[in-house]
Amino acid sequence: MRRLLALVAALTLTACGQAPAAQQQAETTAAPQAGFPVTVENCGRKLTFDKPPSKVVTGYHPSLETLLALGLGDRIAGRTYFGESAFLPGQKEQYDEIPQISETIMLPQKEAMLAQGADFVLDNAMAGFDAAGGYATVEELDAAGSPVYILGGWCSPEEVLQFTIDDTFTDLRNLGKIFGVSDRAEKLVGELQGRLADVKKRVAGRTPVKVLATDGGKGPVNAYGGSGITNQMITAAGGENVLKDVKGDYTEVSVEKVSASQPEAVLVSDYATLRGEDMPSSPAKAEEAFAIARNSPAAKDRRYLALPVAAQHPGYRNILAVTDIARFLHPDAFAQ
Repeated sequence: MRRLLALVAALTLTACGQAPAAQQQAETTAAPQAGFPVTVENCGRKLTFDKPPSKVVTGYHPSLETLLALGLGDRIAGRTYFGESAFLPGQKEQYDEIPQISETIMLPQKEAMLAQGADFVLDNAMAGFDAAGGYATVEELDAAGSPVYILGGWCSPEEVLQFTIDDTFTDLRNLGKIFGVSDRAEKLVGELQGRLADVKKRVAGRTPVKVLATDGGKGPVNAYGGSGITNQMITAAGGENVLKDVKGDYTEVSVEKVSASQPEAVLVSDYATLRGEDMPSSPAKAEEAFAIARNSPAAKDRRYLALPVAAQHPGYRNILAVTDIARFLHPDAFAQ
């Protein structure tokens, strides 16, 4: 699966004539909104905003979740479909109220995307900006007045491998600036940092649990190496990635290497559909892993956690998932 994301949205800026002189003067002399303009960096570009976006389009679901966590649901004019796994508490109702512009997790094709008239587009990767795939490019959207921001700095394959959990905090602060809600963003960052600190305290001094993170496969195995977001979450949760020496995030690993890895626990990427197609269930993928690593402690105990794949992409949810993984790996640390 994966790198299932997309980012695009656009605005048609055509004016059929000159505005009256009085209107032009009023626009020229209007006082700027307090705190603006603001400039942030993303994907090697500087994005400047004269006012908070008010007609936002979101791509893959973690981008929507992140804006909802910042209390910005009223700014979202369109979103893609999400049917992979459970929603975060309290967000399904907001999701249902936002117009759906795509029947999959991907943003719509170029013309449909440009027709949205968005003034900001938020997503988690560059896949949806590939002109060869029929999508509007980042440059086309920028030119149309629809600046694109990609969460986690997932702007190239190399940058995907360089992701750290701190990148999520950077995104929240940048979005706080863009939308004029920096106080709200700082409060959320503080809450999430507190959650991470609590996990760190609970697992401190405990022997790390050896973890295999997989998306199934009988050979080669779709798994997560020692670079990127999933490896970061495993480490923060008191685990040790058995494939930490593999340079890669989502990658293919040989049956022999997985068999020899001797995991004590397995994380399975959980998603029911991908681009409208049914996917293997998490229990089925777990059984594939157990069959390959059949002599491992994880296989003997049938010990696995179905981890929503949305948590394995940049966004608010991946911080929450660290606690879920830690509870799974070290249940006794959360007994009180």
